[in-house]
Amino acid sequence: MHLIAATLLSLGLASAYDLPDNLKQIYDNHKSGKCNNKLAGGFSDGINGAHTFAYCGDIDNAIYLHSSANGGQYDNMDIDCDGLNDKGGDCGADETGQGQTAFKDQLSQYGIEDLDANLHPYVVFGNTDFDPQEYGMEPLSVMAVVCNNQVLYGIWGDTNGEDSTGEASISLAQMCFPDDGINGNNGHGEEDVLYIGFTGKDTTPGSDADWTAGDRNAFEESIKELGDKLVAGLKS
Repeated sequence: MHLIAATLLSLGLASAYDLPDNLKQIYDNHKSGKCNNKLAGGFSDGINGAHTFAYCGDIDNAIYLHSSANGGQYDNMDIDCDGLNDKGGDCGADETGQGQTAFKDQLSQYGIEDLDANLHPYVVFGNTDFDPQEYGMEPLSVMAVVCNNQVLYGIWGDTNGEDSTGEASISLAQMCFPDDGINGNNGHGEEDVLYIGFTGKDTTPGSDADWTAGDRNAFEESIKELGDKLVAGLKS
């Protein structure tokens, strides 16, 4: 088993992690219905144009994306290739990539110039009219992403200047949906992805994260311990 796991890691095929019970309950309980503590609304999923998505504060010490349309739904996963190597790997098909991410200036202390979407699992969270920092989120903090009936962890690494939501780096998307043919121009359209940002000062991995990791799985593993701790603290 150890040999098989090591082989999968070396090939970049490591899967997401099993959902803990409290996170599964949160996913099931908050999907249907309305957001009672709407921090900001009027956003879209970037595809269908309906501005029904909101940043919701119904979970203590957390912010998540939700829409009350169609009986309640989460978001999709569009692909972000911003940052270093924005045309590298499967990002070559992306026509909207930019050469830097939102918190680039804070990354030099960790030995990198910027995030690499092919290497660093990160989430695009926040918009021109909504700054999660005003509600206690910290740049480069760990986020939990429930996708494909499992959980992955990412860094809050970028923001969206427009009103669209539901976007993640290509490395995170490919780990969430390894069989979907994800590339810079092909994401995950179903609105079943739960993005959770954590508030507070103890949410950033700092130098404990392997920012200079050689592959996405090594970076993911370096933030998993903190991610597990933050998820364990969520009340279902």
